[in-house]
Amino acid sequence: MKVTALVSLAVAVLAFAEAAPSPKGHAVPLTRNPHFKHNTKAQMAKINRRYPNVNVLAGSGHVPLVNVHPDLEYYGSVSVGSPAQVVKLDFDTGSSDIWFPSSTCTTAACKKHVQFNSAKSSTFKKDGRSWKISYGDGSSASGILGSDIVNVGGVSVRQTIGLATQESTQFGSSPEDGLFGLGFNSIESVKGVSTFMDNAIAAGAVAQPVVSVFLPSVRRNGGVGGEYLFGAIDSTKYTGSLTYVPVTQKGYWQVAITGASVNGASVNQASQGIIDTGTTLVIVGDAAAKAIHGKIKGASNDPNNGWVVPCTLKTSTGNVGFTMGGKVFNIPLADLAYEDLGDGSGNCFSGVQGGQDGLWILGDVFIKNNYCVFDQGKSQIGIAPLNY
Repeated sequence: MKVTALVSLAVAVLAFAEAAPSPKGHAVPLTRNPHFKHNTKAQMAKINRRYPNVNVLAGSGHVPLVNVHPDLEYYGSVSVGSPAQVVKLDFDTGSSDIWFPSSTCTTAACKKHVQFNSAKSSTFKKDGRSWKISYGDGSSASGILGSDIVNVGGVSVRQTIGLATQESTQFGSSPEDGLFGLGFNSIESVKGVSTFMDNAIAAGAVAQPVVSVFLPSVRRNGGVGGEYLFGAIDSTKYTGSLTYVPVTQKGYWQVAITGASVNGASVNQASQGIIDTGTTLVIVGDAAAKAIHGKIKGASNDPNNGWVVPCTLKTSTGNVGFTMGGKVFNIPLADLAYEDLGDGSGNCFSGVQGGQDGLWILGDVFIKNNYCVFDQGKSQIGIAPLNY
């Protein structure tokens, strides 16, 4: 399932402005869901139009998010149809489709989630094309395409959506109902479909062609106050100024990572990489993972759990750094101690794993420490340390 990490814990790693105090944009706030019971080991094994009612007023949308403890994934509420039906979606810069279960889906996974009933929406339009998507862990969903009014934090456009009539069992344990892709349209599952941001930009529904992301950390601020901000940038969320890094290939939000370091010491590793809100951890190449953990006392590569580190790192003040756009952006070593293995060893799952040679993934462990602005207008990502 695309919503969590790409680490297999069984055998091997498969793949885990200032706008002002009141920014002109639509944000999605993040809050904790106290009722969701997670199983870290199990979940980390799941992996990588025009319409007359469209809102054409330039602005922004603020989407509140639920933080699935412990920073496992983040999702927010999206309104679809007329009258609105609310679905909980994982916002994912590593994919581009928007999909959720249809009321006609009878699989067990669908029945555990909100199922959109197109017959109850006066604005729904049939499409007729089939649709299918699959992810790195073997999970998949399929069904038909349709279109309807999709409202995200106040930004509203007619959007092509995937209505799942089949879902694989992996999705049954997900707290969210589906995914909201924020990648480029070149990786849409059905060729020719425009993304939500394509349509919002074309309709003039957003003041700026950007989506700004603040994912909060349970460790640093209790995991609250996070948001997706559509069409604006909130400079109160970060320190210093944004460094803009050019996208090297459209599809995923791919950039050049020109270096990696531990406590300022280079590990002589570099790669192309993607900044992916839909992946829990940071996934680098095997050599880079080995080099990084080689500088961390007590780290080891466990055949069942991937890279592990002493849980005592949670009190460390050091950093793992990744260089992009000529600047180093840090992940505190404390966040490498992601969660206790629970076996009495005193070891934690590492927030950095291997298995992604050629295209590293900077997931939520990176993003919950760095404000990220996904700028579709200029094909670049603005990055700055979060202001906790």
